[in-house]
Amino acid sequence: MIDPRGQRFAAWITAAVLAAVLLTQSATLLALQAVVFALGATGRSPYAAIWKRIPKSPPTLLEDRRPPQFAQAVGLTFAVLGTIGYLTYTPLGIVATAFALAAAFLNAAFGFCLGCEIYLLLKRTTNKGVTA
Repeated sequence: MIDPRGQRFAAWITAAVLAAVLLTQSATLLALQAVVFALGATGRSPYAAIWKRIPKSPPTLLEDRRPPQFAQAVGLTFAVLGTIGYLTYTPLGIVATAFALAAAFLNAAFGFCLGCEIYLLLKRTTNKGVTA
C-alpha cells in the first residue's frame, strides 16, 4: 500500500522533467526519465524516496501499489519511444513526450492517474466471467 500524495508529488516532478524535454528536445533527459519510470515500475522510484524524506502528516488513505506501478511502465513505454524519436525522428519524440506529459499533468493537477485507470480497466476485462 502506498500514499497517493506521493504519487502526485512524483507526477509534478515528472511533468516538470517532461516539459523540459519538450522545450529542449533532449533525448538524454528523456532517457533519464525513462530510467526513473523503470525504477518506479519495480517499486523503487527515486521520487518516492524524496517524498519519504519530506516531513508530513500520516496519510488518511492508502492505495494499492500495482496500478501506479503499471502506470510507471506505461510511462516507460512512452519515454523509450520518445527517446528513440528524438534520436531518429523528432516528431515521434515530441508526440510521445507530449502524451506522457499530459498523463503526468492529469495526475499531478487533478489526481487522475490515467495509467492506473487503464490498469483497472484491463483487470476488469480480464476478470470478466470469472466468479469467486
